[in-house]
Amino acid sequence: MTDVLSQARAWLAEDPDPQTRSELAALIDANALTELEDRFSGTLEFGTAGLRGALGAGPNRMNRVVVIRAAAGLAAYLRDTGASGPVVIGFDARHNSDVFARDTAEVMTGAGIPALVMPRPLPTPVLAFAIRELGCAAGVMVTASHNPPQDNGYKVYLGDGSQIVPPADAGIAERIAAVGSLSEVPLGDGGTVLDDSIVSSYTTAVLGVARGGPRDLDIVYTPLHGVGGDLTAHVLQEAGFPAPTVVAAQAAPDPDFPTVAFPNPEEPGAMDLAMALASETGADLVVANDPDADRCAAAVPVPAASTSGGGWRMLRGDEVGAILGAALLARGATGTYAASIVSSTLLGKLAAAAGQPYAETLTGFKWISRVPGLVFGYEEALGYCVDPGRVRDKDGISALLLLCEVAAALKAEGRTLVDLLDEIALAHGLHATDQLSARVTDLAEIGAAMDRLRATPPTSLGGFAVEGVDDLAVGSADLPATDGLRYRLADPSTGPAGPGHTVGRVVVRPSGTEPKLKCYLEVVVPVDAEDGVDAARIVAAERLDTLRADIKAAAGI
Repeated sequence: MTDVLSQARAWLAEDPDPQTRSELAALIDANALTELEDRFSGTLEFGTAGLRGALGAGPNRMNRVVVIRAAAGLAAYLRDTGASGPVVIGFDARHNSDVFARDTAEVMTGAGIPALVMPRPLPTPVLAFAIRELGCAAGVMVTASHNPPQDNGYKVYLGDGSQIVPPADAGIAERIAAVGSLSEVPLGDGGTVLDDSIVSSYTTAVLGVARGGPRDLDIVYTPLHGVGGDLTAHVLQEAGFPAPTVVAAQAAPDPDFPTVAFPNPEEPGAMDLAMALASETGADLVVANDPDADRCAAAVPVPAASTSGGGWRMLRGDEVGAILGAALLARGATGTYAASIVSSTLLGKLAAAAGQPYAETLTGFKWISRVPGLVFGYEEALGYCVDPGRVRDKDGISALLLLCEVAAALKAEGRTLVDLLDEIALAHGLHATDQLSARVTDLAEIGAAMDRLRATPPTSLGGFAVEGVDDLAVGSADLPATDGLRYRLADPSTGPAGPGHTVGRVVVRPSGTEPKLKCYLEVVVPVDAEDGVDAARIVAAERLDTLRADIKAAAGI
């Protein structure tokens, strides 16, 4: 305990931030050893997701000391690897994002590397676009994306415009660890603040995704208190759509995210205000971005015959992925279509039917964006890359624009996005997906669950035989090693595809950004032309319920 107090006092002596100094001094004075142990027992690990964690003093928190060290490590890595060009720095509207961006710029210029700073809080895809547009050696985005309000993060891109992957992450981490006293890190000026021409260039690039056509679509939109609001509304209007009706309570950036428990459109309740507004206005479609606008969510109206009086339902990320993939295939977009291992297998079938190659990657756009010849990539967590030639990352604004264009074209034909999904299900089977997430307070619980599944692998799940288990930690020629398990399920009975027909899969993996164990479920149900898709949905829902209960029991979560 004395050692913890010594570490805390040493940290206090070099912390340049009055707020965290005051916070830490109070903890030391109060002899708050348990809290200090939590802050000083480890460090935020720099990996392929960069840094992300709760704000506060200490090496296990996000703060100016951690950011300055990270920036110094990145600068050393760029010098040592011979990278040339400036570093462009973006930031969102979270607490301290602008401060961390300024610190990063000062470290870069102090190291002799030109720093270009975004003119104001802007979406992550603008930063990803700017890296290649401006010929940069690297980019840094200060954001915690859709994490809770107490968090912030530090995402690093290299000069190809995509997020870092091994071995770059380890190389940067080594140099961060080698940074000495903060007083020894040379600081320069705040770099060059870019003007709005970079935003205009990004807008022009996004508008290139649109192909014209019908524009009669009543849209309700929410940026969920994030930085995508003005830019997304501007893009929609420039593309010819009527101005969207924006959820007023969520329109302005607010780092406290007062109307939502978690600022993630996937979380229960996050889209309630938008769907209520859509019901009031009779909208055709609800669309949303997460706080840094690299993700896109959508909700569609449910006919009154389907529920008591009708309503709205969220489209799953896999459903939006299928819609966008099908739209690009229908346009004749050639190249490789890709999805992560935890996403639906449907995109692969759509690509094969159109004679286009398909690739499966590890979770995260750091992997998807690197697929050779990529024309479209997505992951089920609402991330879509519809224009990899301009933004080599997920982009919630361009995806939202393409989705609205598809919806407007269908409306002009008297059809809906749900009708399109039904047509896809008739052709390829209903691919129903769901997710089970277990949030933990002790990360050891995640490791224990994975150990249980490896030690005693289930032989059946959801009433179906486990025909194969892939331990993703082993790795392969196609997939680098990662901590995860994939179970392939087969129907032993005689069905349309005969005995042993694959009917689904389960993937279990620790989250890379949150203290969660995640289980990704998929069932594939053939659609009988006479019974229709609704009957298949009932069967799929029952199978998913059973599958969820079985994997929860097997993992002990």
